[in-house]
Amino acid sequence: MSGFLDDLKAMGYSYSEDMQEDKEKNRVKLTRILTLFPNATARKLLLMLIFILIFWVIYLASKDHTKFLFSLENHITLNQGNIFKKLSHSEALLCPAVSPKETELRIKEIMEKLDQQIPPRPFTHVNTTTSATHSTATILNPRDMYCRGDQLDILLEVRDHLGRRKQYGRDFLRARMSSPTLMAGASGKVTDFNNGTYLISFTLFWEGLVSLSLLLIHPSEGASALWRARNQGCDRVIFIGLFANRTSNVFTECGLTLNTNAELCQYMDDRDQEAFYCVRPQHMPCEALTHMTTRTRNISYLSREEWSLFHRSNIGVEMMKNFTPIEVVPCSKSENIKKNCQIGMKTPFPSGYTWKKMWIAAFCKQIKFNETKNINDCLERKLIYLMGDSTLRQWIYYLQKAVKTLKYFDHHGAGIFKTHVLLDVERHILIQWKKHGQPFVTKKLFSVKDENYIPREIDRVAGDKNTAIVITLGQHFRPFPINIFIRRAINIQKAIERLFLRSPETKVILKTENTRELHQNAEMFSDFHGYIQNLIIRDIFVNLTVGIIDAWDMTIAYCTNNAHPPDYVIQNQIGMFLNYIC
Repeated sequence: MSGFLDDLKAMGYSYSEDMQEDKEKNRVKLTRILTLFPNATARKLLLMLIFILIFWVIYLASKDHTKFLFSLENHITLNQGNIFKKLSHSEALLCPAVSPKETELRIKEIMEKLDQQIPPRPFTHVNTTTSATHSTATILNPRDMYCRGDQLDILLEVRDHLGRRKQYGRDFLRARMSSPTLMAGASGKVTDFNNGTYLISFTLFWEGLVSLSLLLIHPSEGASALWRARNQGCDRVIFIGLFANRTSNVFTECGLTLNTNAELCQYMDDRDQEAFYCVRPQHMPCEALTHMTTRTRNISYLSREEWSLFHRSNIGVEMMKNFTPIEVVPCSKSENIKKNCQIGMKTPFPSGYTWKKMWIAAFCKQIKFNETKNINDCLERKLIYLMGDSTLRQWIYYLQKAVKTLKYFDHHGAGIFKTHVLLDVERHILIQWKKHGQPFVTKKLFSVKDENYIPREIDRVAGDKNTAIVITLGQHFRPFPINIFIRRAINIQKAIERLFLRSPETKVILKTENTRELHQNAEMFSDFHGYIQNLIIRDIFVNLTVGIIDAWDMTIAYCTNNAHPPDYVIQNQIGMFLNYIC
């Protein structure tokens, strides 16, 4: 026996002197085993076998120890789930958890930057706020005629209702130029010097008589009040969840946060730190949640004085009433040769203009997709995933009417918010729209059985050179604190980065949110909220190689003021999309 142990020591294996009791037990076991092998040769063979086994285990552990440890760690932590389903093992391996601390720091940084851009502007009377009537706009270096392609600049000096010069900026303004007879329009660029003066710049894209407009959407005091009120809480919208089983249906209150002592169902995405809650109905499991609807509460975080700024007569007031149209002529300027539109190009503002209802990009050369054959040739063998709100669902409706070879596939479910699919089996085309996850604000009852956040949907896309994803986000987030929107945008950015790692040829396009009606509840749905969200999107996605469809710019140029723009606007959005992918 001692000879056997000596042989082990000779091979470099130490034998602990401190564990005498264990040593004695092991010696007894070894003695019993060795009595089965009285022959010395047999014992040596046994020794060699033990050595080979030990060496093999050490080799495997050293070669792949990280995977071994990772598999152990995941065995412990795989109980994480998203909003309505638990993570599968393979999903967790593909998407390891991101440090929540990193996301929280980014949210904090963006919030601090926005707080600096929108400082508090308290006021005691409407007379001290910006007045469209008393403010003055002056054309710099005026001329009788202008050349196509010139830039026209206007200096705006804002005053209050008492005629006093204001010493600070941050008024929410909207500049536009137009030629109604040509069905032409374009946005103007507003530069805020933060001292009560602004530079309004128009690029003269077309020839003819051009009218100029500058609207005071909200004075700086109103914008500041909206910013403060928005970040007060989530309770302006109430979510109502339907729990169902074979015998009964029960409605309970749900929300992004709930202030109640009742037992709650928590639908948590641990990786992305997204949460949604419902009051748990008696005698029903949390998994029985099937549908959702929303209502608005009669709650406001604006004072009576602040609300006076948001009467319809005080929103979108013209500041350039007495301006006569200017004349633009061709001159002899040659147009710059532009490259074809492609993903990754930086989009200026304005990014284009409308002419005879057609959108003309200012930064790239477009191919016209006016015929079914052109569109089919572009879409052939393409998988297209539209992820977002109903402004992207409009694409499905338009394409179904415009391209007769695309057939609507009746996806199981009811209502307009179910998943929509268009198919062309002959050309191997699939176009799918799926709504984004909560918050989703509508009075209509919609299913949440296959509810998912956009980052999780992106994670499920394999991706390749014939796959395109279009994302839009914003309208349904306007009534909620901005940190909810920032978190979702960051999570989408991370999901796109993961997609590009596994499938770098996949094409991703962001459609910014568009303007909407001016007369709706400003505290909840003002375009000021959409403007801030557009700034956030551009900041978060600045370093990603994606295409931008600037629906904000388009809808200002078209002057639609509608949450769901008309078909000719949708047609031109789709036209930009086709230019990006073909």
